[in-house]
Amino acid sequence: MTNVPPTPSGLRGAVDLSSLVDRAQRSTQPGAGAPRDTPAAGAGSVAGGPATGDAVPAAGDVTLPSLVLDVTDQTFQDVLQLSSVVPVIVDIWAEWCGPCKQLSPVLERLTAEYDGRVVLAKVDADTNPQLVQAFQAQSIPTVAAVIGGRPLGLFVGALPEAQVRDVFEQVVAAAEQNGVVGRVTVDGAAPAEPEGEPEPEPLPPHHQAAYDAIERGDYAAAVQEYKTAIAQDPHDQMAVAGLAQVSLLDRLSGRTADEIRSAAAAGPQDVEAQLAVADLDVSGGHVEDAFGRLLDLVPTVFGADREALRVRLVEYFELVGVDDPRVVAARRKLASALY
Repeated sequence: MTNVPPTPSGLRGAVDLSSLVDRAQRSTQPGAGAPRDTPAAGAGSVAGGPATGDAVPAAGDVTLPSLVLDVTDQTFQDVLQLSSVVPVIVDIWAEWCGPCKQLSPVLERLTAEYDGRVVLAKVDADTNPQLVQAFQAQSIPTVAAVIGGRPLGLFVGALPEAQVRDVFEQVVAAAEQNGVVGRVTVDGAAPAEPEGEPEPEPLPPHHQAAYDAIERGDYAAAVQEYKTAIAQDPHDQMAVAGLAQVSLLDRLSGRTADEIRSAAAAGPQDVEAQLAVADLDVSGGHVEDAFGRLLDLVPTVFGADREALRVRLVEYFELVGVDDPRVVAARRKLASALY
């Protein structure tokens, strides 16, 4: 489920953001991408530079409170301006998305390593539908870039860190070829960590093995590691959630959205085809669509097909979170359909 990363020679895969740009330019409400873990008020103004809404210089250095910014439909204009100074990586994610939680730390770590030559803009897919549509984010995580105000599609899904690093290199090379060679400095140094702070607790062996397998793109091996962890401790909720997340990745790996949706349209009663398109819906954040599709099918089938639908829905409940209102409602409907 990954798109081929761009070549440094051009902006292949660009999407049309003109409607967002026009709307942002017409807006009279000031604002900017809020740096993560910092107050939103005034955060998007470039320190020592132009105020929000003015053009950012096409070259030179700027100062921001953070290299990682939270961006919304209303504040994306600031990203377009900033992208004339440094390339901006755009991470479209959601809180409930397991692959997003695997990828986001990698993106943030690599952004820090580039020491101001790249900025990371994080977009919550659940609250920013215009940006999701503008970047054609059919699945999440979706990663794109903006260079000199021009958008560039990068990849979809949680890639291993080595491949993400290659993508960063290509983005920087493309930026250099387009004259975007500035640098961002962070306003104020991060406070030093207290001496003797304990190291993070290591992951249990099978969890670590599963994480390592995901890093190298071996989802089948990760599935087996989580299954082993659950066999050893059926109450290991981290392993249950991890198994649901990586199983989704494994089922979608190597398949295209067009292929999956075409098969589902051709076979509305084909349980396997409907399960596959429900996977696609969940991966793209369309949780209620996936729930509705499978719940409507449950009363029409029996035996192994009905059990397959039940198992998949329970897996989705783990992915989204058992306390989520959408899950609570879907669980009631499932119980009613089954009994």
